[in-house]
Amino acid sequence: MEIYDFEVPTATGKIKSLAEYQGKVLLIVNTASNCGFTPQYKELEELYQKYKQRNFMVLGFPCNQFRKQEPGTNEEIQKFCQVNYGVTFPVFGKIDVKGENAHALFTYLTKQAPGWLGDSVKWNFTKFLVDSQGKVRNRYAPITSPHKFAADIEKILD
Repeated sequence: MEIYDFEVPTATGKIKSLAEYQGKVLLIVNTASNCGFTPQYKELEELYQKYKQRNFMVLGFPCNQFRKQEPGTNEEIQKFCQVNYGVTFPVFGKIDVKGENAHALFTYLTKQAPGWLGDSVKWNFTKFLVDSQGKVRNRYAPITSPHKFAADIEKILD
């Protein structure tokens, strides 16, 4: 199994294959609209704008598992991201990122890049950096500002 084998729900309820992102550097993030880290949407968008011409993508996955900080519908989440942070990178349909109902993508990511306290995602805005060959290169804690690892992205861009 590799990253490109996964399919994920879009905000409109369709299914999208991650194979569409083959050859791109990916930053995969579980997000929430009512979290102390929600302002990271702005930095994620800035990274996306800075590097998108160099085959870089940010993929956001809303999740309501952490203190119910993402209560909205997929449509409400999309509007929130666009209106408040000008987000243009893909924000997918709401999923679980831990536990027995965790989406297989996040189960895979956490196995490839375990955190300090074990495999599972511990909070909103956990970030996974995937290189253009589909290898998970790093995992960043929710507290880590996206700008802090821009150099890591630079190193693996084509």
